[in-house]
Amino acid sequence: MASGLTKTALTRHLAEKLELTNKQVGTFLDLLAETAIKETKKNGVFVIPGIGRLKKAERKARIGRNPQTGEAIKIKAKTVVKFTVAKSAKDIIAPPKK
Repeated sequence: MASGLTKTALTRHLAEKLELTNKQVGTFLDLLAETAIKETKKNGVFVIPGIGRLKKAERKARIGRNPQTGEAIKIKAKTVVKFTVAKSAKDIIAPPKK
């Protein structure tokens, strides 16, 4: 399991940096998530500047394979959500090799 910043730790860190209460920051994070979900569902895309973009995409129906038996199966069309990392964030986190 990955060890990273939990929601509680993130809330405390932001509250300390912004000189706000943990409750205010927690409410902001919940509102951000709620807004991202609503906007992605409604408009198909939600951009968080400097971080990335949530995008709703349609997958076509296709033929797949059962890995155990090798039998061909039909996979239904469905809607999925994709997240694309912003180029600026990607370049800072994992700089391109020269």
